[in-house]
Amino acid sequence: MRIGHGYDLHRLEPVAPAGRGRPFILGGVRIDHDRGPVGHSDGDVLLHAVTDAILGALGQPDIGQLFPDTDPRWEGGDSAMFLAEAAVRMRAAGYEIGNMDMTVICERPKVGPRKSEIVARIAQILGCPADRLNLKGKTHEKVDAVGEGRAIETHVVALLVKSC
Repeated sequence: MRIGHGYDLHRLEPVAPAGRGRPFILGGVRIDHDRGPVGHSDGDVLLHAVTDAILGALGQPDIGQLFPDTDPRWEGGDSAMFLAEAAVRMRAAGYEIGNMDMTVICERPKVGPRKSEIVARIAQILGCPADRLNLKGKTHEKVDAVGEGRAIETHVVALLVKSC
């Protein structure tokens, strides 16, 4: 078995045209929100951390090395493509998801009402049963940029096991 940790943080700003924020997408699910991530791709902070957790467990290059923000091909790109590539690499190395624990930290929007939809979408991209994935939403209790609603952060731990 192999264990990987993924982390990501994105600044949140008003959604265009009022600001530089992109539409708010979390775990491949679009959520109505007045603020959105600032990033090169679609800014899906959860899919970025899941991708890095898998790549880290495999000992492979991270998301920034495989899909650099200096490459115009990834401008506004769907982060599901990044995770799909990590899943291909995982299977090619002979592994599958044993389980994954994901934590999203933001004041709003609240993760709970969309939790099952987000988990189902990530399971679909990975091609694994949803019951191998756990998602938690936390706040920063109004402390620092995350707590003030100016950023969102995620942590993901992935356990990969040899495929049968």
